[in-house]
Parts: sequence; C-alpha cells; structure tokens
Amino acid sequence: MDILKVEHLSKTYEDGTKALENLNFSVKKGEILGFLGPNGAGKSTAISIISTLIKANTGSITYFNNTKLSTKQIKKNMGIVPQDIALYEDISA
Repeated sequence: MDILKVEHLSKTYEDGTKALENLNFSVKKGEILGFLGPNGAGKSTAISIISTLIKANTGSITYFNNTKLSTKQIKKNMGIVPQDIALYEDISA
C-alpha cells in the first residue's frame, strides 16, 4: 500500500523561479523517505507542498490511498525531521 504518492508535481514561484518540475515518487508502508541534493534542488519546496504548507502549480498527491483527506487528517499522520532546528507552527510534532 502506498502511504504517499506524488505525481507530476511542479512549482514555479511568482518571481519565475522554477523549484520543482514533474516530481514523481511513492512511499510504501514501512519505508522512510529522505530528500538529498544541493541547495536549490527543490527539497524544501517538495516538503512544504507534501506537508500542505504551500500549494503546487500542477500535479497531485495521494495520502494513504485516499484523495479526500482533510489537511488536518494529513498533518495528524505526518512526521518531518529537518536537518536544522525548524519550527513549523502548522505541523504537529
């Protein structure tokens, strides 16, 4: 079972900066996802979109094989461990 499925995710900011283009992956139950890459690769943008902090321009995300979960339900079942101390007021611990 996929607990997270990302399809064709893209994000371009208002200033024209393209942060993501056609990102695709899935995470199965029991797997752990980590993002590695150089500065500017889109890691923070991808995590912000997946955690519902910002919206993608295109693409879709399916959480727990359910496309109708509320933002509150998504955040309740998500854990994020950043490299540095970062506090997101909208995400529960």
